Amino acid sequence: MKLTKVLLILGIFVLSTIAQEQNAKLPPSIQTSGESVITAKPDRAQIDTGVVTQSESSQTAATRNATQLETVLAQLRRQLGANADIKTISYSLTPNYRYPTGGGEPTITGYTATNIVRVTLDDLTQIGKAIDTATSTGANRIQSLQFTLKDRQAAEARALSDAAARARRKADALASAFGLRIVRILSVSESSPVVIPVRDVAYARAEATQTPIEPGTVEVRATVSLIVEIAPR
Repeated sequence: MKLTKVLLILGIFVLSTIAQEQNAKLPPSIQTSGESVITAKPDRAQIDTGVVTQSESSQTAATRNATQLETVLAQLRRQLGANADIKTISYSLTPNYRYPTGGGEPTITGYTATNIVRVTLDDLTQIGKAIDTATSTGANRIQSLQFTLKDRQAAEARALSDAAARARRKADALASAFGLRIVRILSVSESSPVVIPVRDVAYARAEATQTPIEPGTVEVRATVSLIVEIAPR
């Protein structure tokens, strides 16, 4: 038992000594970070739309849903072309419950079938028509409308470059303020750029006019951190 304690104390002492030696070897340095937020015009839209049906039987709810959605999909493909980018993103068939006011076990009163598809458009002028086509042929849910970018890498590179420049300017300013100069960059780290899409819920109008859509802009955020070695001027 005593030997174990001695070894433990020796181990702690060795680790502490190594850490102190490593810290002693580190040159004087400044650490800064730069953040960048750039905006870009979206060139891609994703519409999440679908059909919700209810019935006393699960089979009937599912069948009605499938029939109604097939009509919607057929009309969308007719408008957007046979190669339209449409895919299912969620499907559910769930029971509906009635809960007794005085407590007790709930009873099933029916079933709800929900099928949501995502329509991806690179022609933003087609958004309003696609929404109107879906809602006029049986879609009773427009879950979301999202604007994003086809080429995310170009926007991310711009954001990273701007964030890096901001971090370097901060380091230069701090060094100058204290009468120092930057010798070299010791390390660079970045947080992966985040593309923040424009999200909204789209509503179709009851009138004959096309649903108006305004794409707005997409934000791309990035952060770059620098550690630079400094020395007297």
